[in-house]
Amino acid sequence: MNSKIQSHHQQRTAFVYLRQSTMYQVMHNQESTERQYALSQKAIDYGWSPSLVQILDGDLGRSGSNTAGREDFKTLVAEVSMGKVGAIFVLEASRLSRSSADWNRLLELCSLTQTLIIDQDGCYDPTQFNDQLLLGLKGTMSQAELHLIRARLYGAKINKAKKGELRFPLPVGYVHNDLGNIAFDPDAQVCHVVQMVFDLYKEKQSAYAVVQHLGRNSINFPKRSYGGRWNGKLIWGRVTYERVLSVLSNPFYAGVYTWGRYKSFKAINPQGEIVTKQHLLPMEEWPVMIKDHHCKYLSFHDFENNRQQSQLNKTNIQTNPLGGPPREGLTLLQGLLYCGICGRRMTIRYTSNKKCVPTYECNWRKRQGLTHTSCFSFKALLADPVIEKMVVDVLTPSNVSIAIHALNQIEKRNTAMNKQSEMNIQRSQYQADLAQRRFEQVDPANRLVAASLEKSWNQELEKLAAAEKEHQDFLGQQEKEFPVAKKKEIISLASSIPDLWNKTTDIKDKKRIIRLLISDITVNKDTDKKKLTLNLRWQTGQVQQFSVDLPTSAPDKTRYPMEIVDQVRELTLLYGDDNKTTEALNNQSILSAKGKPFTKAMIKWIRYKHNIDKPLIRDEHEFTVPVDITEHAGSSSHLGKITRFWIRSPFAGVVQNQPVHTSAAFSF
Repeated sequence: MNSKIQSHHQQRTAFVYLRQSTMYQVMHNQESTERQYALSQKAIDYGWSPSLVQILDGDLGRSGSNTAGREDFKTLVAEVSMGKVGAIFVLEASRLSRSSADWNRLLELCSLTQTLIIDQDGCYDPTQFNDQLLLGLKGTMSQAELHLIRARLYGAKINKAKKGELRFPLPVGYVHNDLGNIAFDPDAQVCHVVQMVFDLYKEKQSAYAVVQHLGRNSINFPKRSYGGRWNGKLIWGRVTYERVLSVLSNPFYAGVYTWGRYKSFKAINPQGEIVTKQHLLPMEEWPVMIKDHHCKYLSFHDFENNRQQSQLNKTNIQTNPLGGPPREGLTLLQGLLYCGICGRRMTIRYTSNKKCVPTYECNWRKRQGLTHTSCFSFKALLADPVIEKMVVDVLTPSNVSIAIHALNQIEKRNTAMNKQSEMNIQRSQYQADLAQRRFEQVDPANRLVAASLEKSWNQELEKLAAAEKEHQDFLGQQEKEFPVAKKKEIISLASSIPDLWNKTTDIKDKKRIIRLLISDITVNKDTDKKKLTLNLRWQTGQVQQFSVDLPTSAPDKTRYPMEIVDQVRELTLLYGDDNKTTEALNNQSILSAKGKPFTKAMIKWIRYKHNIDKPLIRDEHEFTVPVDITEHAGSSSHLGKITRFWIRSPFAGVVQNQPVHTSAAFSF
């Protein structure tokens, strides 16, 4: 019995803490596991009652570098802090933690609650200075040992990786052959479906479109299991968006051997724990990158184009020149328009007033709180037909080659789909034949096994029938959507590119074609001149400017032109009567702004809106005269407010203008 173990220690719980760093150690280093479990007997030998000995083995297979995921270690710290633990039994003190912060915190708690730490080297009392110093030194050496081990392993790995000899799980489509070299998967269907992903992405330029195409045609994607009882087995399942992205972004398919693409870093999670995270490094920071190292599915140039296209497809980055892949919306200039006021990319709105109206709008300054209104907006029907006509004019000289190229692309895609369907039938046939051979080899008297094998055989036959039916459905759909007569129709349409553009090209393909020709378009809106100015920059660098007339607003449609206003002014001065003015206009077959004959109310409104006064005509011998009050005679009391002066002439003729005063009166 150790003298440091007192009765008050034995009256509290003795915890036996078990930990191994990895599951590989748990599975293969079982001697260490047995020695740790045997510590419970050691606690009983030291005087603890079996009922007070508790084993904590939930952290087996967990790293001791931090507390993340080590629930039993957290339980141990909590029990020690409450003074319920008399001693902690471990095989080595370093098994408790390899982090100095966690180790020192546990030592401090053990010192405050008088908890012993017992390992194979002896019994330590943290309340004693010498034992506390020794335990602290052990923790420091443990952390240093962990650092040295990592440094040695990393140095060995990177040295072997630089020679291209470091082995790691290969992406689907590759295997290590008998000589240890990297080779294509011997399963032809695996290689074909991987190649199909790259071909579809090159055609559709969108990972989502690839997933939808494979799912719509019921094409599964493989993955190879590593480790465990399923090691090396191919598992087929529905392809996911994340799976396609991982294939497209992996340079291994371009024949590039890489190592160190991801870098680990420490972070603090919301629970206050230190956790390890990873982030992808830029290509220029990869520690190992060997081109043309092994066989490849695509060239490195195509891989770079795929990476660039993936960046362009991100819609949450304003600096992207396009702002996302072509979508199924009604607008043609998605991602190409830039605001001439703030320089930001314009967005699309689909306003609805009993119908869908595609509209381009720039509201960046409004979203940033700089203004209360958007920069400007305009309907897509103003710009899209103009750009579409320009693109068709550009494509016209190459219409024959474009049609033939489109025809070849369709045939190539259908051939790949047909081949994949046929290989799926071959795989199902092999599985059915294998199940049949297993059933035929079993003893018929063993009905339990025979019944199970017969059921498996029937299931494989059903899968084979389903695969054959899918193949026949695909052939029928292919002939329906793309018959031989349609091939001739496409070739005949090559002589007329507008018909080919309007009849056989969907909206996504139109957008892709436009992006291949046009780099960007900067738009300005002049509300006063009712003009929409577009500065188009082609992919060749040439800039072309043109303008489009804005539609007339509702008030402008009912506003009278100045020609009619001037004519009303002349007729009013001539006749001085609205009825006569109305009659004169209607006699000339002049219509109002709404296309109706003039009325007296319309004439009154025009005179009111444009300040046209009627002449004061009392009778046929009364006329108004202009008055200039620049001089006056007599006192100022004779001056009054003058609105109009008129004189009466008993004879016909022209009355000469005369300066008059307020008190003057004239009669002839």
